[in-house]
Amino acid sequence: MTTAANKKLVQQVYQDSAHRSGTTFADNLADDACWIVTGQYSWSHEFRGREAIMEGLMGHFRSFFAVRPRTVAFNFIAEGDYVVVEARGDNVTRAGLRYDQQYCMVYRIENGRIKQIKEYCDSTLVERVLGPFPAERIPAASQPA
Repeated sequence: MTTAANKKLVQQVYQDSAHRSGTTFADNLADDACWIVTGQYSWSHEFRGREAIMEGLMGHFRSFFAVRPRTVAFNFIAEGDYVVVEARGDNVTRAGLRYDQQYCMVYRIENGRIKQIKEYCDSTLVERVLGPFPAERIPAASQPA
């Protein structure tokens, strides 16, 4: 795919998220994709494979919200297979806590599929609002990031 096509794919992922709808992310996630949560905190792991991402990481994350989480992107930078996104969350947990995360996400697209995601965010906010990531949800093949 071209740089423009890669950027368009990731823009559609965030358009879906901004509207709390759509399946662009799930429909375009490679079976062997890897989501790397960077940092030195309990959520910092490499989630390898579709199931580890969708059920492990995202399943746990989504469990904190009554409605589908919303993330709004405001900057996209693309070069080759990489698309970098700056975005902000706009969410309230079931417990009534604001979760307005700031993200920098680096996507690597391979053959039209999301192959890798590297997430940079406010780890203090994650653990203060969502708590530590449960060990039982960390896949055996996962490595600390």
